[in-house]
Amino acid sequence: MENTLGLEIIEVVEKAAIASAKWMGKGEKNTADQVAVEAMRERMNKIY
Repeated sequence: MENTLGLEIIEVVEKAAIASAKWMGKGEKNTADQVAVEAMRERMNKIY
């Protein structure tokens, strides 16, 4: 169980990084933050 939860948390971070990477270098800091948070929440809601 512990190992599974750890992997799921890593996936949360991965989803946030991928979502925000699309906005890197575009001067859209707030948009990058928003999409990262949305991606994290979406993935975290799937953890049980």
